[in-house]
Formats: sequence, structure tokens, C-alpha cells
Amino acid sequence: MRGLNQKRAPIYEALERHVRRGYTGFHFPGHGGGKEIPLRLRVLSGQLAGYDLTELPGLDDLHAPTGSIRDAEALAAALYGADTSFFLVNGSTAGIQAMMLTGLLPDEKVILPRNLHRSVVAGLVLSGAEPVYLTPPVDPDFGVCLGITEEMLRAEIRKHPDARAVLLVHPNYFGVAGLTSGHAVLVTGAGMTLMADEAHGLHLPFDSQLPLAAMACGADAAVQSMHKMGTGLTQTALLHLKGSRLEPGAVRRSLGLLQSSSPSYLLMASLDLARRQLARQGARIVGRMVDLALELRGGLADAGFPVLDTGPAQDLTKVYVSLRETGWSGPDAARLLRNNHRIQVELADPSGLLFVIGPGSTREGIRRLLRVMALLARRRGRSRRHPVTPLRLPPLPTRALTPREAFVSPATAVPLTRSEGRILAETIALSPPGIPLLIMGEQMNREMIEYILEARAGGMLLTAGDPTVDTVRVVAER
Repeated sequence: MRGLNQKRAPIYEALERHVRRGYTGFHFPGHGGGKEIPLRLRVLSGQLAGYDLTELPGLDDLHAPTGSIRDAEALAAALYGADTSFFLVNGSTAGIQAMMLTGLLPDEKVILPRNLHRSVVAGLVLSGAEPVYLTPPVDPDFGVCLGITEEMLRAEIRKHPDARAVLLVHPNYFGVAGLTSGHAVLVTGAGMTLMADEAHGLHLPFDSQLPLAAMACGADAAVQSMHKMGTGLTQTALLHLKGSRLEPGAVRRSLGLLQSSSPSYLLMASLDLARRQLARQGARIVGRMVDLALELRGGLADAGFPVLDTGPAQDLTKVYVSLRETGWSGPDAARLLRNNHRIQVELADPSGLLFVIGPGSTREGIRRLLRVMALLARRRGRSRRHPVTPLRLPPLPTRALTPREAFVSPATAVPLTRSEGRILAETIALSPPGIPLLIMGEQMNREMIEYILEARAGGMLLTAGDPTVDTVRVVAER
């Protein structure tokens, strides 16, 4: 392998060489290097379609890399302090599922927080592992899940010394860190594998004001989305391994089951170039993100809006603001921002808004947002709604089956209002952020039915087989 020079972008360079040679192609994809894509798409894509290629000589193979893809993955591993890294074109979802499929056997226990992403549920189905859910503490003022404490994790490891792995979310959707070196010592000291869903933490290593990244904390495996907090195209992500608990060849084989057999070279080139950009300018890019986030946080506080801040555990670039005392609900405020001021938020829940400061954020955009939020503050009490109380999660449902058992069981649809006591055959999640309210295998209770009805009435988006959630899929009674 050539020397690890972070100024290089091996996949992009290989594509560039291929396109420059002007081959006449008789191979997939069928658009012939962009010559026959629909006109509207041709205008949108510019030169990109010419780089939409396949596994041709000199372009390597994602599933068995020996050339440019191998070199690009090695550069990513060096940048993030991993022993091995993998390029993902099916998002963090594929990486999470691959590390679970590799690291867990059927019926083996995995300890994980209940505010997991629904992609983790799919990992439980694929692996057949038995989940041991930990309920995270909730910030009393904002109603946001915090990280699993070291004390909570220590107690759970003592209760389940036979668990094979622990999977932690770091940071979560609201920017709250869920992993420290103390967590890592507890897990690895018990002989368990430590996995991290770090989909929202790709930027953490590049600024000291942010929480430590998973690899720096001592995780065995971590998955990061390049498209969330980096500059990659949507669906691009990285899976990192460190140490010997997960064997790289086994992970590669799992990814071969989960990722497309025709991976997009546009996505891989996007990953390659985004990694190079972070290697060369990461400190400047992320430092600017933090500066802009601090300006937004300060401006919101000056306007009288409480802003979530969990201290050293807070990713400052995720700015969650409470509207609870303003008379506005999150969805009402989000509609005002979108329809009247062309400002789109990441999340609007019943009691607040989430703003994400990324590499593409600008100071002009921050100041425009602050002007609109100041206008919102001045309209206190003029909303038709009463002061909003955040939705509180009801008691967690009882698990009757593992997710895999529920997934393979015969199922039927029943009205939501008549589903009390039935075992769910699907996962129902709030989306965004994709956190499950009910996980397949759990038993519906009356409080959860009422919560879903209230969330739906409040304008929150729910992901389920029936988009209206008028009906839910349950395990068929025998």
C-alpha cells in the first residue's frame, strides 16, 4: 500500500483517471456515462453522471477491496484512530447492523439504552440477540433523554454478567454524549464488546470543546454518518474497528450481506473527498461550527429561550430550544419559520425546536434565525395554544418476545385503540429522530395508546406500517 497521505482521495482519483481516458462502455449502469439520463436529471447532475460507474478494472470492489477503496478506507482509519475502517453506502444503518450481526449470536444478550435508533432494532432481528434495555434518565426541564450513567451500566453488567456486548448511543439526537472512557473500562473489563452508535458524532475529534469521540474513549466499534455532521452525500457513513473483539474479515462478510452488490461510486467518492476535507481542514470547519453554535446559543438565551446544555456531555452544535413558556408548540413555531421566513428546522416536538449547526451553516443564517426567534419571543401569549407541556414517555411496555421472534411470527393488523395487551409485530417510532416508542416483541399498554394518540394530535411524525397509525401490526393469536 502507498504511504498514508491524507491529501489524497484514492477513489476519486481512480474515477478521474477512468473518465479522462474516454472509454466507450458496454457495461452497467445503462445510462452510458450520463449520455442517456433524463434531461432534467442531466441538468441537475452536471458532470456527476459521468462518474456513476461500476466495478471496472482500476476502480476496485467495495466488497473485496485491493486498490483505491482499500487505500481510502486505510486513510479513514488513520484519521479516526481506528485499526480498520469500512466505507458504507447504505448509511449508518448498515454499519450498525453489521457490527451487531458480527458481534452477537442468537440468544446472546446485549445491553443497550431504550432510546436506541430503529436501525438497532433491525440489528436485533438480524442477529437474534436478546436485548437488555436500560431506561436513560430524562432532563426534567427539557424532557430529553440523557446518557446512561456509569453507575447504571455497572449495575446492569453485574445483573447480566453473561451479556456479550454493550451498545451505547454517542451522542444522541439532541447532542448528549453517552460514552466516556469510564464506560469503556466497565464494558471491556467485563470481557464484553463495546459498540457505539456514533451516527451523530463524526465531527467530535476535531474540536476540544466537544465530547470525546468513541474511538478515543475506548470503543471496539463505532459507526458514524458522514452526511449528518460531515460533508458527504446522504447515505454515506463509516464503520470503525479497534482491537481484536470484532474480526475485520467477519465484518466485511456481514457488510456483504447488508450493502448493495452494486455500490454507488458517487457515494464512495463523496466519502473519500469528505474524509480528505476533514483531514486537511477539520479543525477549522468544526471550530467554525462550534463558534456559530455558541453565537446561536447566546442569542437565544438573550431572547429568553432556555437552551439545552448538559455541560461537558453536550455537543454544542446541536441546539435544542424550549418553547414551553411561550405559548407556542414546536410544530406551530416550525410552520411559522418555514412558511413565513423560509427557515427549516431539524425537529419540532411539542415543546421545542432542534437546530443543527453543520459545515454548511453560515453566520448570516444564524443571525437571520435569531431575528425571527426574537420576533417569536415578542409574540408571547398571542398564540391560541396554552403553554405547552412536553410529552412524557409512559412506562415502558413489557417485552414478551425478542424482536426476531416477533418479526418471524404470523401477524395481523388491529385498530390501535383495541391493541391493548397485544404483542407488537412492528416497531413504532418518532421520526425524526427514529427513536422507537414500541419495539416489536413488546406488549402494548393503555398508556402507550394514549401517548400515541396525543403525539399524533400534536403534529408529531410517527413511523409505522400504517402511516396513520390507525392500525398496528400485532402477533397473531393462536
